[in-house]
Amino acid sequence: MAAPTPTRTTDWWREAVIYQVYPRSFADGDGDGTGDLAGVRARLPHLASLGVDAVWFTPWYASPMVDGGYDVADYRAIDPAFGTLDEAEKVITEAAELGLRVIVDIVPNHVSDQHAWFREALAAGPGSPARTRFHFRPGRGEDGELPPNDWPSQFSGSTWTRVPDGEWYLHLFTPEQPDLNWSHPDVRREHEEVLRFWFERGVAGVRIDSAALLTKDPELRDFTEGSDPHPYIDLDEIHDVYRSWRAIADEYGAVFVGEVWLPDAERFARYLRPDELHTAFNFNFLACPWEPDRLRRTIDDTLAEHAPVHAPATWVLCNHDVTRTATRYGRTDTAFDFAAKRFGTPADLELGTRRARAAALLTLALPGSVYLYQGEELGLPEADIPLDRIQDPMHFRSGGTDPGRDGCRVPIPWEAGAPAYGFGGDAGAEPWLPQPADWARYAVDRQSADSDSMLALYRTALGLRRSEPGFGDGMLTWLPAPDGVLAFTRDSGLTCVVNLSDGSVQLPAHHTLLLASGPLDPAGTLPTDTAAWLRA
Repeated sequence: MAAPTPTRTTDWWREAVIYQVYPRSFADGDGDGTGDLAGVRARLPHLASLGVDAVWFTPWYASPMVDGGYDVADYRAIDPAFGTLDEAEKVITEAAELGLRVIVDIVPNHVSDQHAWFREALAAGPGSPARTRFHFRPGRGEDGELPPNDWPSQFSGSTWTRVPDGEWYLHLFTPEQPDLNWSHPDVRREHEEVLRFWFERGVAGVRIDSAALLTKDPELRDFTEGSDPHPYIDLDEIHDVYRSWRAIADEYGAVFVGEVWLPDAERFARYLRPDELHTAFNFNFLACPWEPDRLRRTIDDTLAEHAPVHAPATWVLCNHDVTRTATRYGRTDTAFDFAAKRFGTPADLELGTRRARAAALLTLALPGSVYLYQGEELGLPEADIPLDRIQDPMHFRSGGTDPGRDGCRVPIPWEAGAPAYGFGGDAGAEPWLPQPADWARYAVDRQSADSDSMLALYRTALGLRRSEPGFGDGMLTWLPAPDGVLAFTRDSGLTCVVNLSDGSVQLPAHHTLLLASGPLDPAGTLPTDTAAWLRA
């Protein structure tokens, strides 16, 4: 297989398409039911043929896996379930040979309670230097029986856990994920060394988990709704951290993408100043409903908030934390909201898939970079996980009301006729999460043989995006369009039209129809929930 043509600019990250791999569910090389790096290496040609530019791996480090690997015990070791450090280095090398860069995940807000630092802190006791790397505090109340403050957890419940000697420690997520104290020099120094460790092994960039949560109010004051500044989100001191990180990344020519959930556009843009992060995820677009006015406003707002700092926008429809696109777009409420997730929400998958196909063309036509979550190129729906198989702590900490995130993390179907759809080879064990009984139709081998499949659509669209100079980074100009229709041009006269109205619409004047997300009407008009790329 010939290596893909590299992206067109030195700043490759400004217009790249980056594929997200959730290693536990991508491919199982040793047949034990859990995805691993051997499986990734075997399936790298799929990513090269798909036409993406880079691969982002969610945490592959040593971890008890309480929160899917986001509870890291050792950043310099690969979890044995996934393989070895030597295999990770081979993944980086073999990906590069196929024209694919590698991005790894860093989780700076917290570590696992099995991390050596935290075990040392527990053993050392109150007042010890080891505890100052975390947020240990005495409790409130007559006997210290109450938590030190009232901060709400990101995963429901309390943010504090009491240890046997009476002190409490802070965890914005699960009790197994104690928060680090970013005012401690050891914490700063360790993370800088971890960055160098992976940059020296050839990774092209780092995705930063919960990037706005690191620094905390030193007095740990109670949370008050609307308080400014917030006691643990987006404190000004956090930017000193990222300026020091950027200096290290620049030494290696590496890049950052931050997971930054902030409603304030001006505060969001601060993370993207030239001496901080290169890019940040665009969650407003991800959560936006399938509504023309809302989508246009979100696109305009995104481009506007990036413009002052000359940073490229990122576009993403789904990731390992949110409901699959084909399912979400088939529901009455097509937006995404963690608080609104419920069991048994009905979805019209035929409608959702049609919209997901149109959304793929919309997203890939926008200026900036795109993140593509594994299985989206197959049109996978959200899977219903039996209650006794759910593993996500979000479900348990919600008291069972939140179905959790496992439904978008189900192992990938590769071969329609193989056990577990080829996830673990011919004799693989049952996957760690159950695959739906009707997923043969989504398998890679079956879709590869179908020119009308979702996989074929993505391969064609990504090929055009790579070969056409008008896509990627650059300008967007809106065109006049009927109600319910989004139409815009890119450089070199490329036009994208997305019909979200209730009926078919005429396409604007054009020279060539490059691609459509579905068949046009016999009269050549664009049906509802369909998108097209045109050359004017």
